Amino acid sequence: MIQPPAKEIKTVAKDAIRELRAFTNPERQQATLNYFPSAMENLGVAVPDIRKVARALHKQTMEWTNEALFALSMAIIAQKTLEGRQLAYELYGLRPALRASLTKTKVEELGHGMDNWTSVDVFSTTIAGQLWREGVLKDADLLRWSRSKERWWRRASLASTIPLNMPSRGGSGDTPRTLKLCAALCADKDEMVAKGLSWALRALIATDSTAVEDFLSEHEEVLPGRVKREVRNKLGTGRKSGK
Repeated sequence: MIQPPAKEIKTVAKDAIRELRAFTNPERQQATLNYFPSAMENLGVAVPDIRKVARALHKQTMEWTNEALFALSMAIIAQKTLEGRQLAYELYGLRPALRASLTKTKVEELGHGMDNWTSVDVFSTTIAGQLWREGVLKDADLLRWSRSKERWWRRASLASTIPLNMPSRGGSGDTPRTLKLCAALCADKDEMVAKGLSWALRALIATDSTAVEDFLSEHEEVLPGRVKREVRNKLGTGRKSGK
């Protein structure tokens, strides 16, 4: 395996952002400025194009050590673009062995600076939730995130339940751990956290709808209205909107 010098890693990171910029769509950029509000630069690049760059980068760095790839992902994130952060996370989805090499500390380094829901959700479903399911992250780690003063870490704790329950993310269902996190944040009024709670409960319906119904009844008085409405719609119609 190859351990490239730090200068080369930074160069490859800058080249990756340049590749992303080549896919900039001004209309998408304008449309998503308010949809993904963030202090990071919005390049206006669609997800399929981000993944195209990720696959090329994955191929380019096939012989790199895991340490070098972690440094590369951090160098990409350091350039503070919305799509660059997603690109860095996508590398871990393409390379499970790289993801498995992460420690709790490195996972939290990758998440440092998240300030929008799309970054949180890609981080949680591609990295954090996978490693929680696999035992690298512990229940105590996710519960600690749920107590964070930062809304994005609280949302991350909920979004990380998705890989426990969605087959497309490798999950087969985990009611106890999912509801432990949902109970910890069931009274949180922050909009982004409430949306994350709704998502977590809706994802669990596929494997344990009875537990979700019981959870709604038990926490009826404190759950945000959005959560009760969306989850009951999903239970009744199979759709969040109820239509």
